[in-house]
Amino acid sequence: MESRVYLRGFESSDYKTTLKWRQDEEISSMVGGQKYFVTADMEKKWAETASMDNTRSIRLMVCLEDMEEPIGMVTLTDINYVNRTAHSNILLGNKDSWGKGYGTKALNLLLAYAFEELGLNRIEALILDSNIGSIKLHKKCGYREEGVKRNSIYKNGHYHNQILVSLLKEESKWGGVIVLIINNIKRDAA
Repeated sequence: MESRVYLRGFESSDYKTTLKWRQDEEISSMVGGQKYFVTADMEKKWAETASMDNTRSIRLMVCLEDMEEPIGMVTLTDINYVNRTAHSNILLGNKDSWGKGYGTKALNLLLAYAFEELGLNRIEALILDSNIGSIKLHKKCGYREEGVKRNSIYKNGHYHNQILVSLLKEESKWGGVIVLIINNIKRDAA
């Protein structure tokens, strides 16, 4: 039987999990920022601050019903309530969860929350052009490619392009009913 994916609020105690993900070389190579060394104290301090900021950023942990530890994180950042826009990010830190459709489910849950609960109209993401899996994931969720930011990231001694993708509320579609669980509150989002 397949595990059900759900989202829950990011808690400061999640720093132990996110620290493992930040220190993983393979994961680090796929995200858009430079590699930086982080200590447990630094990650804990970041988590304490991040868990309290929910006005311009929303961080949610990706969980499976049959696992205690989260498998990833999805976020909405740079939320603009006037223009109804935000940036989305997804990171599956548990490599055993890769390629099983959990990322698609998690991103769709985030999109349902963004469009239906927050009333946003446009979600965009920037993806390293070398991260083929993430590009495919976003397109599977309905994002459309808008362009390329050439040489926009300097990482590992080289410049890298980023692919800009976006999804408008009117273009979004989800099959059936999505059950959104955030902080133990269940809501159906069509």
